[in-house]
Amino acid sequence: MSNSTTSDNENISFSKVSLPKSDVLKRLAISESGFIFDPGTGYSFSVNETGLNILRGLQKGKQPDNILEDLLTEYQVSFREAERDVIEYIGLLRKQLEGNPE
Repeated sequence: MSNSTTSDNENISFSKVSLPKSDVLKRLAISESGFIFDPGTGYSFSVNETGLNILRGLQKGKQPDNILEDLLTEYQVSFREAERDVIEYIGLLRKQLEGNPE
């Protein structure tokens, strides 16, 4: 199924995105309000609705391009905006989970 917000000329640049480890993602406690707790490190942080959707997608084993399509379906945003959100959020999430929050 083709999404009207994407075009054949747009290339997804997820090849350089390093995902958090799946075992780390699976151990996270996530509240409906976006509060995240990592019992392995004791770190906690909050995410917005978009971040929560991206994180849940990662926990389900989805790849960034699948998560991008989910965001394009869920929200009325441009392809580039959704792509940027996925790339930036995954990077921030990795830093949080590695204990290096910005």
